[in-house]
Amino acid sequence: MSRFFIILAIIYLIGAFYSFQAFKTLVKNQWLYALYGLIFLGVLVNLYIQFSGYERGQAMTSAMSISMGVFLAFFTLGLFGGAFMLFEDIVRFLGWGYNKFTGTTNGSGGFLPSRRKFLSLTALGVAAIPFAGLLYGMYKGKYNFRVLKYTLHFEDLPEAFDGYQLTQISDIHSGSFDNKKKVEYAIDLINEQASDIILFTGDMVNNLASEMEPWKDTFGRLKARDGVYSILGNHDYGDYSDWNGDMEAKQQNLDRLKEIQKEMGFDLLLNETRFLEKDGQRLALIGVENWGAGRFKKAGDLDKALTPVSKEDFKILMSHDPSHWEMEVINHDAHIHLTLSGHTHGMQFGIEIPGWIKWSPVKWRYRYWAGIYKELDQYINVNRGFGYIGYPGRVGIWPEISVIELKKGSKTT
Repeated sequence: MSRFFIILAIIYLIGAFYSFQAFKTLVKNQWLYALYGLIFLGVLVNLYIQFSGYERGQAMTSAMSISMGVFLAFFTLGLFGGAFMLFEDIVRFLGWGYNKFTGTTNGSGGFLPSRRKFLSLTALGVAAIPFAGLLYGMYKGKYNFRVLKYTLHFEDLPEAFDGYQLTQISDIHSGSFDNKKKVEYAIDLINEQASDIILFTGDMVNNLASEMEPWKDTFGRLKARDGVYSILGNHDYGDYSDWNGDMEAKQQNLDRLKEIQKEMGFDLLLNETRFLEKDGQRLALIGVENWGAGRFKKAGDLDKALTPVSKEDFKILMSHDPSHWEMEVINHDAHIHLTLSGHTHGMQFGIEIPGWIKWSPVKWRYRYWAGIYKELDQYINVNRGFGYIGYPGRVGIWPEISVIELKKGSKTT
């Protein structure tokens, strides 16, 4: 049993115990008390059973994924519900200490049943919101695909490409999928956009190329007039698997993933540029390998990819991690007109009401984490991701298909 699991289990059980105090205040039935305890304990035991013997980098089964999601839901229920009751106990303890120190007498001993009942109702009411949200995210949210459409204006866009439309998807994470019909629906939805080109910005798998084998035919149905292009994300290199020092096997895994993309009709760009030509004019489509801040792989070589590109070319860059845009691309002499990224998933959790609020905890890690941003007359779109990993669901940050239309001229014309 790992130290991490022990610590997690202790926090979980403390939350469950304090949340039970709220439950016990409102419910007076011994059988329901027992049921409450059995459910919380069963969720923890099931998580342990599912992950016993699990090795880092091993593909997660559907049962593992579900057990993790259910655990997170009950962990949140205990954490939120228990926090109120823990606070109440702290207040009561401080009140008791104050009375002892001052010699003050209080007939209730600091215990007020009406306050206790109100806090219990509040605790369980507040805790029920994320609990229900996480369960909904597992049941429906993870396949709640949204098509988000943007129109971007550029003064120097070649006239032949005025009205050119591209569709971007990112972060497939095929090893997590458990519903073929839902994924096929999304593929049809992508094709229905009838874009000129389809661009995939990395993380096809969680760890292993074999995860994509069952999905080759499905994603091979993606079609666009000017083709389907792709790049690699941090998960595609097999860096999160334990290869026991067998670097040849790791390389073979990456080579197989490259072959799969070719078999599906994806043109994989590895620090390369393709030129899209129309009526004697062209766009430069640039694709770099993963470049991420901090501990993430830095295989991306923008200068190498730009070798055949002239300064006058209109440039679209595919780079998986948006931190690359922030740290290298924005201030590059080449002036990249549009960058397409993914990686963040919007943390698969947040609140978005168009025109009102866009929030996720991931904003504390990434400055550019979802949607369109503009800096120094350059744009980036950070796609929220097609699939999911870790928590088997999405809450508030739905799986995204980005459709971007390029228009010549300023936005006001």
